[in-house]
Amino acid sequence: MKILIIGGAGYIGSHVARELLDCKHSVTVFDNLSSGLQENLFPDEQFIRGDILNYDQLLTAMKGGFDALVHLAAFKAAGESMIAPEKYSLNNISGTINILNGSLETDIQHIVFSSSAAVYGEPEYLPIDEQHPTNPENYYGFTKLEIERIMQWYDQLKGLKFASLRYFNAAGYDPKGRICGLEQNPANLLPVVMEAATGKRKEVQIFGNDYDTPDGTCIRDYVHVSDLAVGHAAALEYISIQRKNLTVNLGSENGVSVREMVETARKITGVSIPVTVTQRRPGDPAKLTSSAKMAKNLLGWHPKYSDVETLLASTWNVYRRNEK
Repeated sequence: MKILIIGGAGYIGSHVARELLDCKHSVTVFDNLSSGLQENLFPDEQFIRGDILNYDQLLTAMKGGFDALVHLAAFKAAGESMIAPEKYSLNNISGTINILNGSLETDIQHIVFSSSAAVYGEPEYLPIDEQHPTNPENYYGFTKLEIERIMQWYDQLKGLKFASLRYFNAAGYDPKGRICGLEQNPANLLPVVMEAATGKRKEVQIFGNDYDTPDGTCIRDYVHVSDLAVGHAAALEYISIQRKNLTVNLGSENGVSVREMVETARKITGVSIPVTVTQRRPGDPAKLTSSAKMAKNLLGWHPKYSDVETLLASTWNVYRRNEK
């Protein structure tokens, strides 16, 4: 298939691009490089620099005769979304509407959308499955849910088929070492731990150690980015063959605590990573874990790299290479 990846130079997008190339698809990346990196691009893909808010740029790129597109061009910092909702409205919602309208105009009939477990909000039960109520607690999660609703209408009215993939905590790097671009200003736990291990930051802050969990720190579901990439390829195949929409969780189904992640990082890196315990963050649930049974049943998807050791080792390899 000929596939356009919007946001394909970013952390997740570059892994998705690599997987689709490995599956022998023809790949073109469209990215404004605001957070994506030139070094995340591959020689065997085409690259078009442009912005989803510039409809003329977007439409010109989409006229390349594509069979499908993957949409990963969203702002994703939950905290920032609560401070700058206008920024998230414009890029995430208006930008997606541009993509959908462009798809209709250029006859691209299949879209795989990067959604988020943030659509669920505070868990009412665990593990979280796709039937869990959707009640986002931050504006970022709201934009993802709103995009899902808009896509449902575009299918109902125009027959545009989509897969919405609700990620849990994306982490890790390509185990074969083919992607080495570091995320800029990371807020997620693993890159923060690695920055502390390499001396880029002085410590790891643990936000609360008095939760109702075995070691008192929050528990989260981490899914390896290469496993996510495989999920994108499988979802694309599903909607193009079945001509059915798909909304599924992609998670490891395993809970890992903050303290467990730091302790394992110390063993893998050989560095005594400094830690400071500080106050809880508002809205942080004690535990979040996924049910990915639907993805397993419908897509034959199984996380291969999402164990703690592989997540950390693949990330540490990239951070060490960037130190040289």
